[in-house]
Amino acid sequence: MREKIEVAARAAGRDPAALRLVGVAKSQPLARVVAAVDGGLTDVAENYLQEAREHFAALQDRMLTWHFIGALQSNKTRPVAELFDWVHTVDRLKIAERLSEQRPPERAPLAVCIQVRLGGEATKAGVDPGELPALAGRIASLPRISLRGLMCLPPEETDPERQRHWFRALRNLLESLNAAGHRLDALSMGMSSDFESAIVEGATHVRIGTALFGERG
Repeated sequence: MREKIEVAARAAGRDPAALRLVGVAKSQPLARVVAAVDGGLTDVAENYLQEAREHFAALQDRMLTWHFIGALQSNKTRPVAELFDWVHTVDRLKIAERLSEQRPPERAPLAVCIQVRLGGEATKAGVDPGELPALAGRIASLPRISLRGLMCLPPEETDPERQRHWFRALRNLLESLNAAGHRLDALSMGMSSDFESAIVEGATHVRIGTALFGERG
């Protein structure tokens, strides 16, 4: 997987070192996750807290970066704020405020990405692009969290040019925020079926599940 990412990065004229392979452990047997870590995976993403706790317990002695990429409800923010290093799915101020309040003061600030809903799909979470600047401004002012970038789950496309269209849109939103004074450096976009297109458009974190671990258990 790292070789594929490196090939895609070099083809796009990018430094492969600027990309992070985030292994999505959703519904994967623990043995596969452990095997991937043994093979050199350093970033693990979780969708569900119950699974995450099992993985944390099994891998607590490893130097890993933990990413939360699932839907986040208000009553689940405390364990996420306490356990994880990154949260990719912040899409409203209330969630960001709770993460800020509940982040243990002895830990480094929690890195967060704002999830943006591209394509207007009602079934997907995320803030609409027009509401993004105001939300980013509020989140950036909160203590104990650090607004690092944007994340998307774009409409499913099979054509690489259509895939790139959505990833380019997210990159443009990030660049607009930075032009307004933000210092965002993370674009969480691209999965097993479209990560090459995401890399062309500037992805920094590619979230890979099936292509890394195999079909879900």
